[in-house]
Amino acid sequence: MRKWLARLAALGVAVLIAGQGTTAALAQDPSAGKKILKVGATQAMDSMNPFLAVRLVSTSIHRWMYGYLTVPDSKTLQPSPDLAESWTTSPDGLTWTFKIRQAKWSDGQPITADDAAWTFNKMMTDEAAKTANGPAVENFESVTANGQDLVIKLKAPQASMLENPVPIMPKHVWESVTDMANYDAEKYPSVSSGPYIAVEHKKDQYVKLQANPNYWRGKPKIDELQVIFYDNPQAAIAGLKKGDIDLIGRLSPPEFEAIQNDPNIEAWNTQGRRAAYLQINHGATTNDGKPLGDGHPALKDLKVRQALHYAIDKQKLVDEVQNGLAKPADGSIVPPLYKDWFWEATGEEKVTYDPAKANQILDDAGYKKGADGVRTMPDGKRKLEFRFSIHTDTPIEDKLAEYLTGFFKEIGITLTTKKLDSSKFTEETGVTGLFDIAISGWSVNPDPEEVLATHLCSRRPAPNGEGGGTESFFCDDTFEKLYQEQLKELDRPKRVELIKQMQERLYTQAPIIAIYYTNDLEGYRKDKITSITPIPEDKGLLYGGSGYWPFYTVDVKATSAASAGGGGGSNTGLIAGIVGVVVVLGLGAFFLTRRRKSTADERE
Repeated sequence: MRKWLARLAALGVAVLIAGQGTTAALAQDPSAGKKILKVGATQAMDSMNPFLAVRLVSTSIHRWMYGYLTVPDSKTLQPSPDLAESWTTSPDGLTWTFKIRQAKWSDGQPITADDAAWTFNKMMTDEAAKTANGPAVENFESVTANGQDLVIKLKAPQASMLENPVPIMPKHVWESVTDMANYDAEKYPSVSSGPYIAVEHKKDQYVKLQANPNYWRGKPKIDELQVIFYDNPQAAIAGLKKGDIDLIGRLSPPEFEAIQNDPNIEAWNTQGRRAAYLQINHGATTNDGKPLGDGHPALKDLKVRQALHYAIDKQKLVDEVQNGLAKPADGSIVPPLYKDWFWEATGEEKVTYDPAKANQILDDAGYKKGADGVRTMPDGKRKLEFRFSIHTDTPIEDKLAEYLTGFFKEIGITLTTKKLDSSKFTEETGVTGLFDIAISGWSVNPDPEEVLATHLCSRRPAPNGEGGGTESFFCDDTFEKLYQEQLKELDRPKRVELIKQMQERLYTQAPIIAIYYTNDLEGYRKDKITSITPIPEDKGLLYGGSGYWPFYTVDVKATSAASAGGGGGSNTGLIAGIVGVVVVLGLGAFFLTRRRKSTADERE
């Protein structure tokens, strides 16, 4: 998923420093007796406008501020009521009617179906309003409202209708915006329908939110939720140990191990929702089928891709690259956290570590070893020497490259590491096709349709380099057919089976090779956070989960007078070194799920 963050860098989104420098610069108001939760982030928000916001930190904050038609159930992760308290669909699956609950915006105005209709129609008619979640309305034929009834007519059946990622906005506030592309939404307090109201934002430094007393579920247990922007997770870990901060999310294995044995810290290690995989350039093309890039021709051969798969010792990668904090991937791109959707290979179809079999596959296919032990193409004109594209300054990827180099050497293939900065990595592996093998991955939502869609023919870039969002340059008739079938299948068990067949197709055709499913690694101070409910509630995730549930249910100790301190300055209520409650999200928390023109809800 690093490549999706890189797309932001390509757009000129700066990563600005904060950390201790920011908190030291913040003055404070007396906050004794308040329950304050501080969220630290290693990147700043790109926009307070939900129609434009790109980064995960931004959409997470918007998830805390605004209601949606549905949200993932805290126990099952299946769609559950939010602003829509119930819904029905026509027999042909083309008309959906949502009953909007009787609730209020934070300014006291009633929430109606007209708010939702205005939101969707704005996206359907204003190109700028499509920036964040445009694909979510591409299949909408019309959207109308009558009192509390919202009626959406579709162009074609859409099984994922209950996973719509669009926050519903207050029409009475937003209908006066005439230039959406340049509207920053910096008006406070915000008019919100979610658990929190934004009351202050200082660009690249912090966002401050307060509990919404009008929230339909009831006011949150804490008084304030503040997001402070740090420059790196290492500084945050030091702060956690010192007691200046109180929760860290999305840690890498080395970062997690740095806090694992601290008696004051609850080390949170659960199944994650991320799959890590190798992207194979099996013959990149544009969306009109024209060859693209300079991928090695041997990788077009399924036998070569299968041999690579057999050559990888996934358990060793888990043990020695991920320090045991992952699960070997014997399936595809949907992790086992999602029990309903998860597919795993069995029997003869299952690829296990077997370098002898890998060598035999290549021998039989005519890839002969030379005197130097390196294989050549069947015509003898080119050696099997592949590039492995990774990101600069990523120790885990460096380590992975070392192991893969050794694995592939055993089967007569040379692997050379190619380190790229984020923008170049994104360009070469997702647009220009200038790669052979690349590291990639995805944090999957409760409904996996979006991650599967990144392997559709339509996600390949246009000849001019625009559009896209592909994770593999895959274009396969069988996969496309299955995707269209699941899209219109409203019977959940039948749709689950179709999605498992899609995963199986990716596994057997190997445009990508899943290597492991990383654990969700977080940590919080036991002496500050008194309770927090993960999602799903049974051994689920905290910040790393889908939805706002942990941040709505969290409770913390009130700030003492000694902690609150005093002093003049702005009324931010943020204190350098405050013994409050701070959540710090690791760098990985801000990866995007996809190119922003087609983002889903949890954008990582």
